[in-house]
Amino acid sequence: MQTTFTPEQLTDPAIQRSNEILRSCVHCGFCTATCPTYQVLGDELDSPRGRIYLIKDMLENERKPDEKTVKHIDRCLSCLACMTTCPSGVHYMHLVDHARAYIEKNYDRPFSDRALRWILARILPYPMRFRVALLGAKIGRPFARLMPDARLRAMLEMAPKTIPPVSRNDDPQTFPAKDKKMRVALMTGCAQKALNTDINDATIRLLTRLGAEVVVAEGAGCCGALTHHMGKEDESHATAAKNIKAWAKEMDGEGLDAIVINTSGCGTTVKDYGHMFRNDGLAEDAARVSGIAMDVSEILMKLDMPEGDQKDTKVAYHAACSLQHGQQIKTFPKDLLKKAGFTVLEPADSHLCCGSAGTYNLMQPEISKQLKTRKVQTLEALTPDIISAGNIGCMMQIGGGTDVPIVHTVELLDWATGGPQPPALTAPGKREPQIPILR
Repeated sequence: MQTTFTPEQLTDPAIQRSNEILRSCVHCGFCTATCPTYQVLGDELDSPRGRIYLIKDMLENERKPDEKTVKHIDRCLSCLACMTTCPSGVHYMHLVDHARAYIEKNYDRPFSDRALRWILARILPYPMRFRVALLGAKIGRPFARLMPDARLRAMLEMAPKTIPPVSRNDDPQTFPAKDKKMRVALMTGCAQKALNTDINDATIRLLTRLGAEVVVAEGAGCCGALTHHMGKEDESHATAAKNIKAWAKEMDGEGLDAIVINTSGCGTTVKDYGHMFRNDGLAEDAARVSGIAMDVSEILMKLDMPEGDQKDTKVAYHAACSLQHGQQIKTFPKDLLKKAGFTVLEPADSHLCCGSAGTYNLMQPEISKQLKTRKVQTLEALTPDIISAGNIGCMMQIGGGTDVPIVHTVELLDWATGGPQPPALTAPGKREPQIPILR
């Protein structure tokens, strides 16, 4: 694709990067075949190719974003399936992130949009605030149908029936390993700590059992992904900087072999810290952090996990977009589940998004609901005992549309190697699988 940025424009590092990305696009349209929003809406402007044209025009002409451009950029899930499909290696993620930041700075959104984004940015990344919000949503859930705005209804309907108590395992501390082989930092996250404490607990048990000393670093918290994808660069970078400093301190102290992340949406962002801070004073430390950031499935492949024997337990594996497209991790979770003895099944549309996508299910509820219905149908068609995923957003999204128990992959692996049965398998209101307890 030809571009016409001026030499003055190209002095901006963000424009430089976007120019590189735009020039790599050859208009082939392969991306439309795997774009969820194009599949649902059938509008060229709701495909990566269409959005690339809109972004190019907006950035080259330095024009104030119009309602049409913003609508189609907002509809992008950032599932990054287009990056997996693209034969030219177009790095769409960096391009759309730049576009969102540009829109955030130059577009005057309607008051309702500004208010919703302000609320989400100041609640979701903070676990205690989020807990209070979930309690309020739980109380208001019976009245969801009375809400005039679909986004308000989605916020109320998202509230889980139960809110788990705070897990003290998420506090800064060190968990000793059995037969220590390595030392890793666990990113405990933000929203996940309010929605599901079983995931971090299972991760710590599993890693320490397999020989990894686990440290929860003082000062680390939200990765910044939620605000980053809203285009709120100052807020996202401030949050990410705290993580970088916390983990760099551990690296310079007793040392770290890896930073382990069990929420794939966070993992994609942390692995991009080197790019996000490339022109910042934290550039060196950010690159170091990104260099050792790993999804939990990656670190488990390095450890000697014992084999299991659960051949009669059928697990439908949902591949989170941030894992299979954002991090290009496609086989590790399935390989680990199979090694643990589970029978692993995959839906026909495994490459398509479930519609969660961070805050997307709250800001674009109609499109999100269509994608959720489609995903649930293809998963249930496999008649599984359990649905497994590696991202809390996907788990909440899919779990809200099915009675099949859904658990994090690491919970099943912990269970298969001597840990307790995941609580979600016997949760009230879910179909309890006929599975023997592993010992």
